[in-house]
This record gives sequence, C-alpha cells and structure tokens, in this order.
Amino acid sequence: MELFQGDIALISGANKGIGYEIARGLGEKKITVLVGARDEARGRAAVEKLKAQGADARFVKLDVTDQTTIMDAADRIEKDFGRLDILVNNAGVSGTSDFSEKPSAADLAKVREVYETNLFGPIAMTQAMLPLLRKSKHGRIVNVSSGLGSLTRASQPGSPVAQMMILGYNTSKTALNSMTVQFANELKDTSIKVNAICPGYCATDLNGHSGPRTAAQGAVAAVQYATIGDDGPTGGYFDEQGPMPW
Repeated sequence: MELFQGDIALISGANKGIGYEIARGLGEKKITVLVGARDEARGRAAVEKLKAQGADARFVKLDVTDQTTIMDAADRIEKDFGRLDILVNNAGVSGTSDFSEKPSAADLAKVREVYETNLFGPIAMTQAMLPLLRKSKHGRIVNVSSGLGSLTRASQPGSPVAQMMILGYNTSKTALNSMTVQFANELKDTSIKVNAICPGYCATDLNGHSGPRTAAQGAVAAVQYATIGDDGPTGGYFDEQGPMPW
C-alpha cells in the first residue's frame, strides 16, 4: 500500500488545465481528490470526468479570493474527513493577454488583481487549511509557482525569463516562492512539508495555449512533491528534474 493511499487532497483551480491533471494524477494514486473550483458547473463536470477514470473525486466550491468560500471549504472538509493530507495551491491568473507589455505600462489595478489570486489566495488557503493539515500524519503543501518567478533567471539578461516581463504574474510567483519558505520555516519541526514547484511552459488557458508542454506534463512535479516521503525536502523550489534556481 502506498504511503498516501486513502489520503485527502484539496486542489484549487482543479476544474481544468494543470489543476485538473494534478487531481487526476493524485486520483491515480488512490487519493481522494477535492476539486476546488469557482464555477460549480465546470467543477462538477471535472469531477464526473475524474470519476469516469476511476478517481474518488468530490466537488468543492472554492474561490481563493473569497474568504467565505475558503472557510466554508475548510468546514466541509473538517466535517466530512476530519483532516486534510495534501493542499495544492494551484489557482492562478496571468492578469494580461499581452505578454510583451513592459512593466512601465502595466495596469496597477490588474497587478493587484493578480496578487489577490496568485499570492494572497494561497496565503489565505494555507492559513485556513493548516489546522486540518496538522491532523494529518504527513501533511503536504504544494504551491504551483513558475519559472518566471526565478530571480536568478530573470536577472540574467540573455535568458528567456528576462525577456518575459509580465510584472504582476512574475513578481507574484517570486512572492509565492518566498511565502513557501516562510511557511516551511514555521513548520520545520512538524510532519508538514511545504514546497513550490514549476510546471514549465504549458499550453493552458493562462497563456492562450501557447506553451510547448502539456498540462499533464506540468502536473508531474506537483504530484511528485505532494506525495514525497517523510525524508523528502521542505522549503524548496523544484521542477520534475530537481531543484530550480531561486
């Protein structure tokens, strides 16, 4: 029996794209997957699709920018399961369809909107779900970041990351990486492990399906670090090949 078989996982933004593939990957490991989605119809459709593939999937109404839905989700999980074993903070937005836009021209209101979903959402989710994760024998938190959040790569003038100056998205993912380390430091003496992962440039709605990787490929690292053993890392930033440069 696998270590995580029978565990409970909540994935935000799981009705499509990388989030859906993360749910599918965890479901294949006999983990109960809670499909967090803002849109109930799409969320329930995703659940039915996952069930048809053999997963134990449940819909959870969840908008990471709405504290009421977050607390309602936590209350439901407490009532139905009494604990949470895996939290995947996947929901994210780009804030723009113009990936050539310069930081000096960025709409500050849209940047704030990006931060509400990409940073404040995961913080609110982690804070709300932490009491449930503490009840797990091996809590895992995975924050879906991006290679565009790497300051190391962004500060290399010739790198592809340096050419992608998406102010709201990039900086929100850098901040998400820092948040990952902050929570990992707080929880270092517990069984909970907190890591950020990079899915790579995947073809999803976020980028108009322009990426060379599939959503399934993008989900690999998230599933991997959601199910790492007790000797696995915490406070790190990884893709499926290993550590990423901060």
